Amino acid sequence: MPAFDLIDRIRSRLEELNRSERKVADVILHDPAAATGMSIATLAQAAAVSEPTVNRFCRNFDAKGYPDFKIKLAQSLAGGTPYVSRSVERDDGAASYGDKIFGATIAALDDARRALDAQRVERAVDYLIQAKQISFFGLGASGPVAQDAQHKFFRFNLPVTAYEDVLMQRMVAAATHTGDVIVIVSYTGRTRELVEIARVARDNGAIVLGITAPESPLAHECTETLEVITPEDTDVYMPMTSRMIHLALIDVLATGVTLRRGEDFLPHLKKIKDSLQATRFPLHD
Repeated sequence: MPAFDLIDRIRSRLEELNRSERKVADVILHDPAAATGMSIATLAQAAAVSEPTVNRFCRNFDAKGYPDFKIKLAQSLAGGTPYVSRSVERDDGAASYGDKIFGATIAALDDARRALDAQRVERAVDYLIQAKQISFFGLGASGPVAQDAQHKFFRFNLPVTAYEDVLMQRMVAAATHTGDVIVIVSYTGRTRELVEIARVARDNGAIVLGITAPESPLAHECTETLEVITPEDTDVYMPMTSRMIHLALIDVLATGVTLRRGEDFLPHLKKIKDSLQATRFPLHD
């Protein structure tokens, strides 16, 4: 696994760590740059654990020991925009919380860009370009992402719909056939209804594409996935950075479909865009 994924790997595995190892992870994630300069004794003291615990933590992340782990951590910081856990505090002013939100979003987008699997994107575009019809599903904060996808994909001369109601999603999945494609957007991939809906659609012969968390229950039910890892806890906080990544991935897929259609398709897209000219006031000189 690339070195720049180390920080994301630590975040994603926090729940798997025992209490002592979690303390080590918390110290590292609080300030990864500072951790690269700590001795093993200093890190152990900061985490209130023993040095053997630190070594065990390092080996859990494919390092030979603490020196090797520090090298990988430094490479992780050098490989992408460093995301430091900078949660908004109650007394933050607009300048402070605004900077934190933008910083977290920029870092998350950069991480997602580096982790993007081009082969998975190509396979997803293959399915979309051959689809008889496409449906986008999202619940909660993922609902607007599904609506945005419909706004992009209706231009491709395909029947395209977006649904945010779980009962409609279930009925549409039950009515699918071979050649239909359903794209399900879910940050956690753990929503029971969406997992069941994916299974129903697959059983009916549809292709199910997931924009979701890796190794999630939803990912296991999908034909193909574009995997998203972000450091936010949507069980506690409203999703922010994940939504931006999902929107960017929809743009990636739409661009892939546009390029596959070729230059002969561009006049059609221009006609749609030009149709809006009459609805706008002219620009002043």
